[in-house]
Amino acid sequence: GAILGGDHPPTEKSKAAPEGRRPSHLPLREMSLTHHELTSLFECPVCFDYVLPPILQCQAGHLVCNQCRQKLSLCPTCRGSLTPSIRNLAMEKVASAVLFPCKYATTGCSLTLHHTEKPEHEDICEYRPYSCPCPGASCKWQGSLEAVMSHLMHAHKSITTLQGEDIVFLATDINLPGAVDWVMMQSCFGHHFMLVLEKQEKYEGHQQFFAIVLLIGTRKQAENFAYRLELNGNRRRLTWEATPCSIHDGVAAAILNSDCLIFDTAIAHLFADNGNLGINVTISTCCP
Repeated sequence: GAILGGDHPPTEKSKAAPEGRRPSHLPLREMSLTHHELTSLFECPVCFDYVLPPILQCQAGHLVCNQCRQKLSLCPTCRGSLTPSIRNLAMEKVASAVLFPCKYATTGCSLTLHHTEKPEHEDICEYRPYSCPCPGASCKWQGSLEAVMSHLMHAHKSITTLQGEDIVFLATDINLPGAVDWVMMQSCFGHHFMLVLEKQEKYEGHQQFFAIVLLIGTRKQAENFAYRLELNGNRRRLTWEATPCSIHDGVAAAILNSDCLIFDTAIAHLFADNGNLGINVTISTCCP
C-alpha cells in the first residue's frame, strides 16, 4: 500500500479521491452530456434558438428569447401574460458561465462561444448559408456554396460568363440615371469569379462607381488569388490590385470598407467610349 507518513513523498495511489467523493475531472462523455443538459435549459420554446441575456421570463417563470418575445402577447408555455417584464438574473449568471454552440453547428461548425461572442461569430461563420451574390436586395436565395453556381445559371441567366484569366468587362450605358449594377462572370483556374461594377448616387448629382471581383468560394480560397482592374484610354491608365472578396462577405461590405476600385463620373468619362466603359480584368494565383 501507499506510505502516507514519514518523509516519503506520497505515491500516485495516495492522491486518489476519497471514497464517496466524485473526482473533479468528469469523463469527457459525461461532461459533454452535462454541458448539453445545461444549454438545453436555455432553448426557446418557439424558435429553438437560445435565450440569451438580457433574459426575461413570464410571471410563471418560463423563458422565451427576445426576438420571439417581441412578436408574442402571451407566454407560449403557459399562455400567461408576458407583461410586466421580469428579469431572471440567476439564469443570466448561468448563461455567462456556459459556452453555447454556434447556430450553424448542424452544418459543420464545432465552435462553442460565450453568449457575448456568439452573434458576431455567426455573422461571419464559414458554415452559414451563402446568400445570392448578385448585388441589389431583390434575390433572397440562400444555400450551400456548391449550389451557388447552379442558382446563378438558372435564376440569373442574363449574366455572361467569359473564360480565361485576362478578359475585358464591358459596362454599357454608364450614363443611365440612378443606381445601376453591371455583373459578369469570369472562369479560370478551376474557379468562378463575379465581376461587379456598381453605380451609386451618394448625394444629389454626385455619382460614384465601385468595381470589384468576388470569388464564388470561401475566404480561405480567396486568399489564393489576386485581381487587377485597369481602365485604359486617352493616354491614361488607372489600376487597382487586390485580393478578391469571398461572396460570403459580398459587394456591400467591400464598398463599405472602400476595398475596391472607386472612381467618379468625371473619371468614368475620361475612359468611356460612347457611354461604354471597358475594364481590363486579370486574375492571377498567389504563391503560397
